[in-house]
Amino acid sequence: MFADSTKLYVKAGNGGDGAISFRREKYVPAGGPDGGDGGKGGDIVFVTAENLNTLADLRFKHKFLAPNGENGKGGKMYGKSGEDLIIKVPKGTVIKDAESGKIIKDMSDDEPFILAKGGKGGWGNRHFATPTRQCPRFARPGIPGEEREVILELKLIADVGLIGFPNVGKSTLLSSVSGARPKIANYHFTTLTPSLGVVSLDAEQSFVMADIPGIIEGASDGLGLGHEFLRHIERCRLLLHIVDVSGCEGRNPIEDFETINKELTAFSPLLASCPQVVAGNKADLLTEPEQAQAFRRYLEEKGIAYYEISAATRTGMKELLYGIYGRIKDLPPVKVYESEYEDIPKEIPKAEDVTVQKYDHLYIVEGDWLLKLMRGINFDDYESLQYFQKVLKVSGIIDKLRQAGIQEGDTVSMYDFEFDFVL
Repeated sequence: MFADSTKLYVKAGNGGDGAISFRREKYVPAGGPDGGDGGKGGDIVFVTAENLNTLADLRFKHKFLAPNGENGKGGKMYGKSGEDLIIKVPKGTVIKDAESGKIIKDMSDDEPFILAKGGKGGWGNRHFATPTRQCPRFARPGIPGEEREVILELKLIADVGLIGFPNVGKSTLLSSVSGARPKIANYHFTTLTPSLGVVSLDAEQSFVMADIPGIIEGASDGLGLGHEFLRHIERCRLLLHIVDVSGCEGRNPIEDFETINKELTAFSPLLASCPQVVAGNKADLLTEPEQAQAFRRYLEEKGIAYYEISAATRTGMKELLYGIYGRIKDLPPVKVYESEYEDIPKEIPKAEDVTVQKYDHLYIVEGDWLLKLMRGINFDDYESLQYFQKVLKVSGIIDKLRQAGIQEGDTVSMYDFEFDFVL
């Protein structure tokens, strides 16, 4: 089953809680706190797999939960970290935020991508021991793992995309020049799923070609199969437009060419601007030479390269393939989509949404939006740290700390970040 889109809910593992423990041994007086830290929660990691070309494995499973980290123990024993949950997808899968539709990651390389990070383990009570607080009877809970709802869209990675009306010979052409074996029959909409094939001219010259199911008039509005699969030619470097010039079905090549390009423009003007090469197929069945000659002149006036071929008899194939390779070697590489997603709140919430807990001279501040904000802050970067300080003031957290009685020199703890309060 071919599947090129699906929706998933993923949640990374929660960090384990820190332990509250005190060392109690016969010959160790005043052993003090020895609570260990909790383990880190498992990450949700996406990796590409060469043997996958569809999202069918994810079509019926939509919820992925990574294991939590274990709680800390006494004797300064750390909790075990949760294992990462690996999700394999085909190369070319685009991960989008389900709510905003913005691109999070384009899985077009071999590098693993952490979509949701596991929460860090909470600190055991030994971290909170000070000269004035020698027996802290509290510890930090683990930080919750990130959770997201995402949409996966497969956009095939190919150098050349075959476009054209149904039954013009796209599948026949792909099967004759590569090892791909798409279904071939003499009726419309034989091809129901995209197919990829590697075209090898010699040991060092090759390119990837994709056969896209036939596009018809109205495809950009959802008619036929074109709308469902138009996304697969969005990142092709070159479009090979196959047109039936034989006249055996009573079609007009010029009208067919213009109709398909109108659908591309309606779907994506950027896609319509992609370089094109046109192949007039079924030349062995030519019944109206004048119509084919008029089509050639029409394309020449537009400056579009034209090759007359017969995919069934392989006539003109060598000239076409070398002509395609000559074009694509000078074109930019396959398009990789940049991330558009920012996981930092655009509007600064108010301090009412956070809690402040006081333990002697330690003030623990927590809140869902605060945790989300801190995950997007780079505390080693000056500008990022300045932004974080601004949020603390504007949101009213600083005022809330003052109302709780904080004094200069007291410690403020926000998850895994601590600082001394300065008036």
